[in-house]
Amino acid sequence: MPYIVGNEIFEKLGALGTITNLVVYLTAVFHLRSITTATIVNVFNGTTNLAPVLGAFLADTYLGRYATLGLASVASQLGLLIVMLTAAVSRLHPPRCDPGRLCSGPTPGQQAFLLFGFAFLVIGAGGIRPCNLAFGADQFDPRTEDGRKGINSFFNLYYFTFNLAMMISATLIIYVQSNVSWSVGLAIPAVLMFFSCAFFFLGSRTYVKVRPEGSPFSSIAQVLVAAFRKRRLKLPDDHPVQASTSSSITMFFAESNSSLMSVFMDGFRILDKAAIVTPEDEIKPDGYAADPWQLCTLQQVEQVKCIVRIIPVWSTGILYQLAATQQQTYVIFQALQSNRHLGRSNFQIPAASFVVFPMLGMSLWIPIYDRIVAPRLERITKKEGGLTLLQRMGIGLVLSVAVMTTAGVIEERRRSHALRHHRTVGVTTNGGAWLIPPLILLGVSEAFNVISQVEFYYKQFPENMRSIAGSLLFCGFALGGYLSSLMVTVVHRSTGRGQSRNWLAEDLNKGRLDLFYYSIAVLGVLNLVYFAACAKWYRYKA
Repeated sequence: MPYIVGNEIFEKLGALGTITNLVVYLTAVFHLRSITTATIVNVFNGTTNLAPVLGAFLADTYLGRYATLGLASVASQLGLLIVMLTAAVSRLHPPRCDPGRLCSGPTPGQQAFLLFGFAFLVIGAGGIRPCNLAFGADQFDPRTEDGRKGINSFFNLYYFTFNLAMMISATLIIYVQSNVSWSVGLAIPAVLMFFSCAFFFLGSRTYVKVRPEGSPFSSIAQVLVAAFRKRRLKLPDDHPVQASTSSSITMFFAESNSSLMSVFMDGFRILDKAAIVTPEDEIKPDGYAADPWQLCTLQQVEQVKCIVRIIPVWSTGILYQLAATQQQTYVIFQALQSNRHLGRSNFQIPAASFVVFPMLGMSLWIPIYDRIVAPRLERITKKEGGLTLLQRMGIGLVLSVAVMTTAGVIEERRRSHALRHHRTVGVTTNGGAWLIPPLILLGVSEAFNVISQVEFYYKQFPENMRSIAGSLLFCGFALGGYLSSLMVTVVHRSTGRGQSRNWLAEDLNKGRLDLFYYSIAVLGVLNLVYFAACAKWYRYKA
């Protein structure tokens, strides 16, 4: 565990130390417009969150978690080195802006070299994110009490190190990047990632290395194909498990396979036809079907049912990410046009460091909820944790609407104050502290919604699909990032025509960012109604 924990800490410090400040880096060093920067960062974040789906597939099917983590760590190291070189080597970034002249943007070669580094970071994220938590859990035996306690402790340590790394990256490392030197500030994450790789490979001889068990996607496809082939067969009237012994219709049940689900749910019974044994079906002596595309076990069928029930709930997290994404991109542009000094001192909070406040809100709220709120709710509701997972997710959605509404009001006040003082360009006289309340509220919202999503997928997914469950959250982040990028592009193009004011103008004082925030709040309300319908329809796995 010391090797794994060391690898976790340094990997997060290295990756987050670079990714967190990309918005400022692309605008300050590569002189990209705010719209271009927001689009690139949203697409990059979306891709790094979508890549874990492919990484989980490769790890479970071919490579195993150890090899996937090793290759991904090396890829992240190369990506961080390339991004660092774009700042350290003058030929790899545009020249500094001359006073009174327009800043020159990057050449195609400079932009290609930077994107080359981003590609390695995406590969690294695709292998690390779905496997690091599962690989750490592999080191414990869940059949023993000590093993179960160890797994819970590792999960707590994992989220603690994530928050710690995020806060250090968003403060100390970003301060060095913004106020000392970009080359030094980007070299620090590269060095930290080197230590991460060193810790990981030093412990290679001591790890428990679980072999890949085959792709769960193929099992899902087999159920769909087998159910389609047997769509004209009659289903038993009894429960599928009872029918396997009490009905003339035989259902294929793999009693020896303990890794598969043995809990059976009502609904989607047409899929049960994939497990009906016909005279043409052949079962081998080892208990497996000779043709898995013709005959599937009831456990395989229940896996597919479980996923079908989860997908609608998961889809609500995509629109939820609209609020979180905008509060991590455009809030930085707001901070750049705000007074960020602490009181009357000369110290100025880096604009990118504002993303630490959601982490702060989450870190403060979690112990308050666990120690104070949850025990009182448990006495009232008689439920573990005080609220169900879906109820907690719903509260997070409500708070996200409040976040965007509050952010819109604050931006409207900030912009009006700037225009009253004839500051159409540059820093306003308003304090950047007004940006903090919605960010703190966003952290509380994520404590309810995002953490509940992780627990929901982990508990509701079949046991042999935990890697896929781990990647599902990041897949939602990815689609949310792409949707955010699409919304930014559509709003920018549709509101800037003719004499109409562009909501997302380069100078926020000339735009209407508040209306953009209000639009996201309206979408959040519609998403909340959709979530309520999905939650009412969902049935928890026993």
